[in-house]
Amino acid sequence: MSANWVPAEEYVKTIANATSYAGFYFTDPAGRPIQLRSAHRAETWQWPGGNMDPGETPWECALRECFEETQISFAGPQKLLAVHFIAQGAHWPLNKFGVIFDGGQLTAGQINSIVLDPAEHTELRVHTLEEWEEIMSPASFARLQAADNARRSGTVAYLER
Repeated sequence: MSANWVPAEEYVKTIANATSYAGFYFTDPAGRPIQLRSAHRAETWQWPGGNMDPGETPWECALRECFEETQISFAGPQKLLAVHFIAQGAHWPLNKFGVIFDGGQLTAGQINSIVLDPAEHTELRVHTLEEWEEIMSPASFARLQAADNARRSGTVAYLER
């Protein structure tokens, strides 16, 4: 422990900065993951979620983003599936942490009633894991598979990329 105490405003300038996101992992009744195609990068498939706003908790972020992107007002329990860490690199200047919650299973009627925000997503698809693996990047598929494994095993996944 250092004998030189510094105010929090000064101390935070000396440690790693990070951004954060939160979202929900949903499946259909057959257990097939539901994902949305990004309007910004057509090769990117993701679940409802996004970056946290200042003062927002991960849960609040997941609820807000889910509603903004799908019009789903999630009312289920707060069940954590995974924590995701992405190290800063060529594509992003800061570390990034993600929190993925279990959104449970959506009925066919709920899936059909999803209204996508066209500024965020262009398409919704439901596929088996095997089908998702064929169309997703390896890193994105690893996150999807970890969330699915966590739900099936009742554990929490931790991923680093």
